[in-house]
Amino acid sequence: MDIEFTLEQIAQLVSASAVEGQAGQTVSSIASLSQAGPGDLSFLGNKKYTPEVAGCRASVVLLPPDYEGTPTEGQAFVRVENPSLALAALCTEIERRLHPVPVAGIHPSAVVADTAEVDATATVGPQCVIEAGSKVGPGTVLAAQVYIGRDAVVGENCMLRPHATVGDRCVLGARVTLHAGVVVGSDGFGYETVNGVHQKVPQIGNVVIEDDVEIGANSTIDRARFSSTRIGQGTKIDNLVQIAHNVETGKGCIIVAQTGIGGSTTLEDYVILAGQTGIAGHLRLSQGTILAAQSGLHNNTKPGDRLFGTPAIEAKLAYKTDVLKKRLPELFKRVAKLEEDMKGNA
Repeated sequence: MDIEFTLEQIAQLVSASAVEGQAGQTVSSIASLSQAGPGDLSFLGNKKYTPEVAGCRASVVLLPPDYEGTPTEGQAFVRVENPSLALAALCTEIERRLHPVPVAGIHPSAVVADTAEVDATATVGPQCVIEAGSKVGPGTVLAAQVYIGRDAVVGENCMLRPHATVGDRCVLGARVTLHAGVVVGSDGFGYETVNGVHQKVPQIGNVVIEDDVEIGANSTIDRARFSSTRIGQGTKIDNLVQIAHNVETGKGCIIVAQTGIGGSTTLEDYVILAGQTGIAGHLRLSQGTILAAQSGLHNNTKPGDRLFGTPAIEAKLAYKTDVLKKRLPELFKRVAKLEEDMKGNA
């Protein structure tokens, strides 16, 4: 990383409550507590790593106010309320320097329909395609080879990474990020089987992505059979997620990698789906539901449910059941022994 920060700059960027000691040199990289050396910045983001702070050789360490200890010579402790969040603030500044906002304008190799509207402050990168009737808002950046379909709308200050696709008539709100390979508005998976033949059901709806949504690389969100598939404000979607037609999510949902959500399912606000979860169609997940990794859900949930397993059940019960499963071989041996004893006594 060809970027350096002084101790004073770091303290200002992370809104430090206190600084102890003096860094022996400027910071030019970030490392974990166990691997950091002079010139590195490290942080205590998880209390289980607290014992590693004493031996850490980083020039600057971000620490919570309640950490008890003092810096070594040539080292500074920067006290912050939330070290992980403070590191995020620092990384935001690093990202800004490493990836400055490109100059507004349309690259000569881009193909923009005559009836499309691209704001003068937007950036359209090499080999992008913007179809007829579409709109691209102020400050939005389309990286190389982004495709915007007919009559689609991309709001202000969005970031669409290379090879992202926004299908016909789909709508993106403000400050939406689509990472590389995201497809918004692919056809919903709809068929009717007639005389053994799967007849395609046209998917004539669209997808609406509300403000401040981020969607990870190679995730796909299908257009609705009719009406809209909708992703609620502030929802964050990881890589390799499949969201089917007519799904609706509330605000602030978290959907982690390799999750699949069946058609016409509704997620209320702040639902969390951990990695590799599978959700059947036509369900309602109530507000605050949390589904643990690799769970399969086939029923509606209640507000605040914590579920695990396939089929998903109350998480505490599922963990107890997993413990008992490990004892099944021993239990069967004991039952077999009892049966033999009973035969012998007959």
